[in-house]
Amino acid sequence: MNRALPWILVAIPAAVFLVFLPAKFSGAVETQHIFATVGAWLGSIGLGALAASFGQYGGYLVGAVELTAAVLLLVPATRRIGAALGAAVLSGALFFHLFTPLGIAVKFPGEAAGDPTLFVLAVVSWACCLATLYRERPARLVAA
Repeated sequence: MNRALPWILVAIPAAVFLVFLPAKFSGAVETQHIFATVGAWLGSIGLGALAASFGQYGGYLVGAVELTAAVLLLVPATRRIGAALGAAVLSGALFFHLFTPLGIAVKFPGEAAGDPTLFVLAVVSWACCLATLYRERPARLVAA
């Protein structure tokens, strides 16, 4: 189990990033809804220029960061960097789920009820990235 755990901890966020990547790069309706909702919220707090750009291009930017994090996570020599990048982008996702109209249970147009799946996957992936950062910490920090 000691040999498998590091791979499980990186496989989960890498898989989540890679599974949702096509939706981010293809402009799927769900992606458009998520980033438009966050963009509108950014506009409502006075960040108009950022709001328009984020609503239109946020999916591509986040997708590129997630792709980079997934690749870095899967390469042992760059795992710490990938975990840090993954934790950072997932912290943003969690913030937007918790503190904006996006909500924990995202309600897509045409759906009767919201679905918390994206939030749950973000929490699990975030925890895996943090656990990876802890497991991969430099040896001098372990001895301290």
